[in-house]
Amino acid sequence: MTDYANLFRLDGKHAVVVGAGSGIGRESALALAAHGARVTAADRDLTSAEQTVALGNDLTPYQLDVLDEAAVIQSAQDLGDVDVLVFTAATNVRKRILDYTGEEFDRVVALNLRASFDLIRAFGGPMATRGRGSIMGFSSIRATTVEPGQSVYAATKAGLVQLLRTAAAELGPNGVRVNAIAPGVVETPLTAQIKADPAWYDAYAQKSALGRWATPNELAGAVVYLASDASSFVTGSVLHVDGGWTAVDGRFTPPN
Repeated sequence: MTDYANLFRLDGKHAVVVGAGSGIGRESALALAAHGARVTAADRDLTSAEQTVALGNDLTPYQLDVLDEAAVIQSAQDLGDVDVLVFTAATNVRKRILDYTGEEFDRVVALNLRASFDLIRAFGGPMATRGRGSIMGFSSIRATTVEPGQSVYAATKAGLVQLLRTAAAELGPNGVRVNAIAPGVVETPLTAQIKADPAWYDAYAQKSALGRWATPNELAGAVVYLASDASSFVTGSVLHVDGGWTAVDGRFTPPN
């Protein structure tokens, strides 16, 4: 008989959260630890990772620059058996295509897509060998719906979905599940530019069915779910946590 009371527990599991120094990554690390996982809080900024660790129990800081392929490979060796991998690191350059530079294109692709590719390979291989594991990467609503100025970011997030889906197909026979989480607008350092503009902030808030932005902690439940046995038959999926953004197409208030 299934023990439903403990369906979301992660006792005995080792989770690595990349980007755990702030925002969604920080809340994800804290939520996983709260559900019993031993968590490695990895971030390029070790001080930020240490600040995350200070907020919970059974977390360990780890410095990792995911733009360094050799460092990513070494981290998978250093950290031993990993049951759960979460990666949240991303960047965006908000410019129209005709104003974009090649250097900016390469910078966004390097972090949002190439680093994800390296992480999946480094950690997915050992998971497949052990016959278990859950990998989740953060895509975005921009993988399916765009606006001017989001071209390269949107392309990387759509590419990440297909990369994760393919990893799900390839690693599934070895017991490894791979999924994407697609947030809407979330109050993180990445969206600080928008949040600072009241008109822009309000326009984004009104686009979702719930009429507001998300806070980082509201993404943590999706991470716990995909890490746990509650999602044991979920792989190759995109879990939208967007307040209904991708479900709503415009608004209409009938006249009195």
